[in-house]
Amino acid sequence: MIIAGILAFTPTRRHIHVIVMMVTIAASTAGGILLILDFLDGGAIAHGVGGWVAGIAIPFAADMFTALMLTVTGILSLTCAWFAVASGRAQSRFFAPMLLVLLAGVNGALLTADLFNLFVFIEVMLLPSYGLFLLAAPDRAPIRRIAGARLYVTINLLTSTVFLIGVGFLYGTAGTVNIAELSGMAAADETVAVATAVCLFALGIKAAVVPVHGWLARAYPTTSPAITALFSGLHTKVAIFAIYRVYAVVFDGDPRFLWIGIAVFAVTMVVGVLGAVGENTSRSILAFHMVSQIGYILLGVALFTPLGLVAGIFYLLHHMIVKASLFLSTGAVEVRYGTDKLGAFRGVAKTEPLIAAAFFVAALSLAGLPPFSGFVAKLSLIVAAQDAGEIVAVVVMILVSLVTLLSMLKIWSGMFWGSRTREADASIDAAPAGAASVTGSGSGSGGATDMLTRTRPRIGASLAAPAIVLAVITLGLGLGAELLLGLAQIAADGLLDTSAYVEAVLGS
Repeated sequence: MIIAGILAFTPTRRHIHVIVMMVTIAASTAGGILLILDFLDGGAIAHGVGGWVAGIAIPFAADMFTALMLTVTGILSLTCAWFAVASGRAQSRFFAPMLLVLLAGVNGALLTADLFNLFVFIEVMLLPSYGLFLLAAPDRAPIRRIAGARLYVTINLLTSTVFLIGVGFLYGTAGTVNIAELSGMAAADETVAVATAVCLFALGIKAAVVPVHGWLARAYPTTSPAITALFSGLHTKVAIFAIYRVYAVVFDGDPRFLWIGIAVFAVTMVVGVLGAVGENTSRSILAFHMVSQIGYILLGVALFTPLGLVAGIFYLLHHMIVKASLFLSTGAVEVRYGTDKLGAFRGVAKTEPLIAAAFFVAALSLAGLPPFSGFVAKLSLIVAAQDAGEIVAVVVMILVSLVTLLSMLKIWSGMFWGSRTREADASIDAAPAGAASVTGSGSGSGGATDMLTRTRPRIGASLAAPAIVLAVITLGLGLGAELLLGLAQIAADGLLDTSAYVEAVLGS
């Protein structure tokens, strides 16, 4: 926050802002990695701001779950910021300050152990997001962009209002909003359970759970690919993290209410994947699939078994990486070719083999095929659901995975595969500013076609690198899944037995 304030009021050359932004995000990521190393034996740490006693101080706490989220959040922020700079969407001197404030809000929301301060940090996270949504958006289709921004702002204001009402209701019934002090109260007191359920409902809106999911699918594709990828990895995932934490601590994993989650999240999988069927742009398809995958992630907490929580946490971390990679690979094509509409051009794989490979890897991972991280995530979740006796959920997951694969093939065939057409090449030559154009001379669209077969790839290394890096990570997580599964096991143990977390916060 301090660095963001300095950058905002220090007009200087843009490259200085970029360097400071990247170094700050890298330092935040390094902090998350150090926390992971600190929690290899489990446990939790907490700190009361200002050194005040517990119950008065604003508490911050961390455990393995928090550390994993902080690390992956940092990695995504780095790659998305890199892409924004490479795509020319970080021109404003306010871009770096707003991105750093967004990251500060996300980190604060992950670390806070107080529900009211969770609301505060969500607002800190949202305020720069409104600016980034428009500031980094493409210049074309201004009406659609404004409509998407208006929907995004409206829904988030509604969510914040509902969440604040829930927090007030909870304070009025329990006398506290400290998560540790609320430990187990919802399981023992129905009034506290209802108040906490209001908070969870608001977080469900933020996470885009059916039936309050449509805003995400319509708003996210209207900003720039970099911001879409960034928001996909941060905003909804903060809400999911909070749902896991609140249900584990406040409800103490109460099994009486788990059937509600299983039903809602199974429907979320189906509705999300079916919503993608009728879309004809890559980002709209990916946005609907994001809704579907959120159902998978939250099924882990709905099962609330040791294996279910491990699978859910693994799936959460895998999805943050894979979804961002998909948005950035198709986004690189959109930036250079002027559109992400399927069928507007084909054969990108012939001139852009690296970006096509990045998309192919991430797409197979999202569909759950080996040897990628998505295979481990889905298989673990299917086994967990089977062990819990939720056979319907198992069937739903398998069927949704098949439709997901078909949707990825739809993007592949409509953008990357096939042969270029003269009409497509002519439309690429006429692409708006910011998209690459064919260099050289030639007569008619036939000349353009000949040149395209001789020119080097249009997408430069700097623009392709973020998607490639994330695709390599998902491959590594698939081949070396034992490492992340072990870390997810430690995180899951902290949710099953919250005593270390509660004692750390109350003793802070």
